[in-house]
Amino acid sequence: MRFNLVLDLQDVPGKLMEALEPMGRLGANIVAVIHQRDIKTERGTVPVQITIEGDKETLDRVMDALESKDIQIMEVDGVLRKEQITTVLVGDIVEKDVQDTVARLNQLEGVRVADLDLKMSDKPENSATKMVMEADFGLKKQILKNIKKLGSEKGFLVINEV
Repeated sequence: MRFNLVLDLQDVPGKLMEALEPMGRLGANIVAVIHQRDIKTERGTVPVQITIEGDKETLDRVMDALESKDIQIMEVDGVLRKEQITTVLVGDIVEKDVQDTVARLNQLEGVRVADLDLKMSDKPENSATKMVMEADFGLKKQILKNIKKLGSEKGFLVINEV
């Protein structure tokens, strides 16, 4: 059996080796690795394509081991498992609002705020934050609805991706 995986790795020394380690340790055969550091996501991570072979149990154990190391498996055999959602909130954003907003989004099933950029302004009402979330595939519409509701409650202008 063969799996084609796309992993989302931080661009720091040792991350690729960390992802490959459980594959060898658990007995999966690594067929191919495509690691192009010059192609990055907007969060600065690198999508790495890996093809591995082994029996179903071995491959399942490899995937479990990757997830237990918080290595994001974005795609398996061309099927998306995670998708990224980007939103911008504009308004009087103070530290408490950002913390509360992130906490409330992270409480949603299958969602994790993966990156956050905050731009403070001399005029608090012009402050903005850009959030990138990772979500289980198929939840995007519901997440965007929840973000809009949350922004409305807090009085933020919400700019969601199309």
